[in-house]
Amino acid sequence: MKIPKRKLFLLVIVAYVAFSLYAAYSVFFSTKVISRVHRVVKKETGALPGGVRDGGAPFLADEWNPWEDEQVEYNSALNRKRESFKQRLGRIERDKPKRYKVQIWGKAAIGLYLWEHILEGPLSPTDKVAQWREGELQSGKLDFSFYTGPAVVQGHVPLDMNSLVLVLNGREQQKVSYSTRWLEHVQSLVQTHTVAHVAVVLLGNELCNNDWIGPYLKRNGGFVDLLFVVYDSPWVNDKDVFQWPLGVATYRQFPMIRPNAEMITSNRPYLCNFLGTVYKNSSRETLMQVLEQSGLEKECLTAVREKWLPQETADSLRRYQTALAQSELTLCPVGINTECYRIYEACSYGSVPVVEDILTPGTCASGPSSPLRLLKAAGAPFIFISDWKELPAILERERGMSQEQRVDRRRRLLEWYASFRQQMKERFTDVMEETFFKSG
Repeated sequence: MKIPKRKLFLLVIVAYVAFSLYAAYSVFFSTKVISRVHRVVKKETGALPGGVRDGGAPFLADEWNPWEDEQVEYNSALNRKRESFKQRLGRIERDKPKRYKVQIWGKAAIGLYLWEHILEGPLSPTDKVAQWREGELQSGKLDFSFYTGPAVVQGHVPLDMNSLVLVLNGREQQKVSYSTRWLEHVQSLVQTHTVAHVAVVLLGNELCNNDWIGPYLKRNGGFVDLLFVVYDSPWVNDKDVFQWPLGVATYRQFPMIRPNAEMITSNRPYLCNFLGTVYKNSSRETLMQVLEQSGLEKECLTAVREKWLPQETADSLRRYQTALAQSELTLCPVGINTECYRIYEACSYGSVPVVEDILTPGTCASGPSSPLRLLKAAGAPFIFISDWKELPAILERERGMSQEQRVDRRRRLLEWYASFRQQMKERFTDVMEETFFKSG
């Protein structure tokens, strides 16, 4: 008998629905016996002894999983990798160089030479007459922060570290009194355990009379661990007292000069320059007489005054910088001390300092390398003379130099000065790391 297509189709639908219902019942409601091949380890709470449920239906307490061993091995390997990764991270953290924080309070203009010229740190704001300026930099293992300006006063500097560098001026009695008040403030911070390590960068007295700071040094029962002092002090031992360069006259707004190709290769119209104060009965009078008598005034740019002025005008500073940039040599007669700002300012422009190499009165060290022992030890490529009567012969040799020789000499001077500042930076950083943090 032939079955109509419609009935055949309905029968197929009914069979499919019936099979689906049966399958659903088997999955969700039937108590099935699991074959050994597909047993899964399963433990149920509330099971009674003998493998019988509370309702009386039997069950298998320990059902077998053929992939169980592989899963355990995989989890074990994963845990070993995690533990190895943690150990590696720990070693990286332990081996990571430890960093230390040091704060610098610049309460003398020489602090700007330390920060901008030696450490080459940034300052914000850039306005040089701002009441408050600050900056941060990293050098070696140290993270430095720097604060300077009239608004940096005792008790109002955010001190968030226990290592401090104090930059002071001890050149004259008024400055000494001011510096002493700052030292007493820092001493109170040490006594309250707010500060643990202290270094002082000191613009010393030009006669090297710095006895006033002696009692504050740790070696004398004080709290100052390190002293970096300007001029050839007899205290310098390269252990806790180190010599520091005078640098440029930042108090007169002398800037950080970045050398360029024109500075090195240009034709400079003058053999030498001297712009400064001529004191009565000084070697500076001799210098001017030598220039006049030898007829060299036209070849050397000079501008003299009889009285020293503490500040430059914008115009006088510009004329001075122009003189340095346009002269092959810069004449550096002694003042109260042999070391003067002019030496470093000439180096900034690649103008070779001609230095009067004589000891001045006072208690400065008088060893075979004095004066200027720091610069001489660094191999300063200067022209050293003991008498300004030697100047005409020096200038005569200058006339005979080729432009190529002059360019090469300028380049070497600028490279030396950059290297010297880098040496001072490394020395400053290394000494503090060793003294303040050697146990770390």
